[in-house]
Amino acid sequence: MDGETERRIALIVEDAPDIRLLLCDTLRQAGFEPVGAGTGASALEQARRRPPDLVTLDLTLPDMDGIEVCRTLRGMTNAYIIMLTARAEETDRLIGLEVGADDYLGKPFSPRELRARVGAMFRRPRLADPGDREPQDDAAVLRIGELALDRESREVTLAEEPVDLTRTEFDLLEAFMSRPRRVWERDTLARRVWRTDWPGDDHVIDVHVANLRRKLGESAQDGHWVHTVRGIGYRFGSPES
Repeated sequence: MDGETERRIALIVEDAPDIRLLLCDTLRQAGFEPVGAGTGASALEQARRRPPDLVTLDLTLPDMDGIEVCRTLRGMTNAYIIMLTARAEETDRLIGLEVGADDYLGKPFSPRELRARVGAMFRRPRLADPGDREPQDDAAVLRIGELALDRESREVTLAEEPVDLTRTEFDLLEAFMSRPRRVWERDTLARRVWRTDWPGDDHVIDVHVANLRRKLGESAQDGHWVHTVRGIGYRFGSPES
């Protein structure tokens, strides 16, 4: 019984019954308790009744656009959200990431790949890479200037004002702040955040970094917390650095 009560909830938002059944079976095998929804309205109601730990979200729904469902869900829950889409347009995927999705898979999708990506999201952080010589900051609260990140409460403040981040944005910021002088290559940064070999493309990382920058209030006049290192990746520091 204890094992059952501890099972994570996976909200499956998919209007096609056969695909919804496949997703439910796939995530049940991965240890989740699946809850299905065939419409956007039903998905939002399910999320209110039983807050999910994971959401798989079809972008094409009969009653609402999946991107709007994603935006609304992100205001209700900090669950990981994976978009599933047959849409060919890259802009749809990028908009979905901008409004709070953590990853996306194209249709048709591989159940094995879906399980791998979900497992990566929920895996706990590992030790730093053996080749890393710069010491990792293991403090419970990381501070750089007026920016503070509390690892235990998963709260971020800037000038004592709260900054609302998604799980992925928080994990990115934690990585940056734990090694502020490090230049992060995209694939290394992604392995740190997703805790596995990077399963996606660089656009996913860049969009999440762009969202993080926006929430930190970066502008050309004020400088940047996240500095782009051309041709390599990113480095973190105060706007004055």
